This record gives sequence, C-alpha cells and structure tokens, in this order.
Amino acid sequence: MKYKNFIFDLDGTLLDTVTDLQNSINYALSLYGYGKKSYDEVRSFLGNGIRRLVELSVPNGVDNKNFDHILQEFMTYYNNHLIDCTLPYENIIAMLDILKKNKCKIAIVSNKADAFVKNLVDTFFRGYVDISIGQNEKIRQKPHNDMVEYALRNLNIAKNDSVYLGDSEVDIETAKNSGLDCICVSWGFRSREQLLNSGAKIIVDSPLQIPNYMDVNND
Repeated sequence: MKYKNFIFDLDGTLLDTVTDLQNSINYALSLYGYGKKSYDEVRSFLGNGIRRLVELSVPNGVDNKNFDHILQEFMTYYNNHLIDCTLPYENIIAMLDILKKNKCKIAIVSNKADAFVKNLVDTFFRGYVDISIGQNEKIRQKPHNDMVEYALRNLNIAKNDSVYLGDSEVDIETAKNSGLDCICVSWGFRSREQLLNSGAKIIVDSPLQIPNYMDVNND
C-alpha cells in the first residue's frame, strides 16, 4: 500500500525527548524529597501524556497529596528546558524532506501538551509539517481518534490515502480507532518485541524506509 498523507506521533517517533523529560520529572520529584527516575523508567512511562508520566513517577500516583504541585513544577521546568537535549532522530529531516518534495501532506498528533508540541514543531520541523495537534481541553487524547480525525478534516485528506506512524501500543491503538493503516518505528520508546506483542504489522528500522510507502504518483 502507498500513501499520500503521513500522520506522525512526535515523541519517540520524530524526536528523542527522553533526557529532557527525565531531567524535568527528576527536578520536580527532588523538590519533594522523592527519588530520581532512571532513563529507562521514564522511557517506559511515555506515550500517554505528561500527566500520566507524573502519575507513574510519583509514589501513590494521583493520590499523592503533592501530585498537583509536582505536575505544575514539572510543567514549569520542562517549558524552560524543552530543547536542552531534545533532537530529531537520525535521518528524520532527510525523510521529511523527501515526503515534502513529493507533495505529501504531513501531520503530527501528540499526547504532549499542545503548547509544547507547537514549540517543538516550530523549532525542528518548520516548513515540513502542515498541521500539529497536542493535548488540550477541547480534544480527547490518543488512543481516541479525535486528533487524527481533526487532522484529516483540516487538511481535507482521505483516510484511504493516509497512514499513521508511531512507536508505541498507544499509536497502534490510535491507528486502529482511526481506521488507518499503521507503520511502527523500532527506534522509539518500545522494543520491536513489545510492538509485535501489541499487534504491529509493519515495523521500519530507519526513517529512510518510510518514503518506500509513499505514493510517488502523488499529484
């Protein structure tokens, strides 16, 4: 199957954001005397948004009396350290360049807060992305299909010409709920084995494999 439109997850698919997220959650935890989380722990917590990351990092989760304060401290710190270490994965820009030169539509849908998504897209992907959508109060987060449907509607693109790309079980479920084919990436926050166990049908090992799924007759 070939596609004209590519709808991407952000963290773990296009951007390696783990270190900045780890530093931010550990800063917030340290203010209340809680132990630090390792890189691998934080990596495994990602996929369902920042609130879920904090919930899994804090003892007793949302029942912790300091939960809301820790969440706010995280948000403030992360806002100021959003791109300290974050970078696109190798060959992501080259891949996006190929898609764009072939007139493909490119969307990003993320469970990260919308303001953070817009900032990151403007920093790293300006000129490549036709629409980006992050978590906000007006739209349900993934794996609900709301973000994908919003992108499809606003870009006036058809589902049968579109594919969803991501790195986690949340993305596989999002694609399913949206009625889209799914391409999973092996360089993100979940292992190949985890992706297969979650129902992945197609897994790519390099961003430069993604244009192989492009409709080269795109008009």
